[in-house]
Amino acid sequence: MDSATIEKYKRTLGNYLPTNAVDPIFDFIQQHSVHLHITRERHTKLGDYRWPQQRHPFHEISVNGNLNPYFFLWVMLHEMAHLNTREHHGSNVQPHGHEWQEAYRQLILQYMSCFPEELHPWMRRYCSRIPLSHPVENKIEELLRHHNPNYNPADDLTLNQLAPGTAFRITAKPHIHFRAIEKRRTRWICQNLDDGKQYLVAGTAQVIPD
Repeated sequence: MDSATIEKYKRTLGNYLPTNAVDPIFDFIQQHSVHLHITRERHTKLGDYRWPQQRHPFHEISVNGNLNPYFFLWVMLHEMAHLNTREHHGSNVQPHGHEWQEAYRQLILQYMSCFPEELHPWMRRYCSRIPLSHPVENKIEELLRHHNPNYNPADDLTLNQLAPGTAFRITAKPHIHFRAIEKRRTRWICQNLDDGKQYLVAGTAQVIPD
């Protein structure tokens, strides 16, 4: 990239990331030749990583563009950890196994100063041991949502806080009725009560219990 293109790319990143994260994230993207896609809101996931294949011979990371800058960085680090795990261990490891958890832990520690200070104790606790703690992760993501521009504590209920079997609606799509069936790490298997089909829904999705 020439200098003008680099500055334009960094300005775009600055619309989605904390200011002090722009340069190191840009350096990571360049170092690993990452194609970064900033997508519309997806209810099934917040981000995604795809390793190089014949049809797309490059690392590909996507992150939902509706996230606040701290949450965007949190998800970006999750996907960067997948890339690092793939490069260091190949494909013969579990997607969120010990190797990925260690890669994610290292990135969180590296980028901790880019997050608000009130999150630091929780992040240090989260990174204190492997396996990583799902309850602590849920607490961090709850605190990250507090930085949403239109945050309202009354609306701060997520799928992760519901018990299996609970009927609910996703706040962003209140016309669709679901039932929570089973949690699969960061996502839940949910049944659409209108058509009977099952879907994966992000545990961080804001919900309204029925």
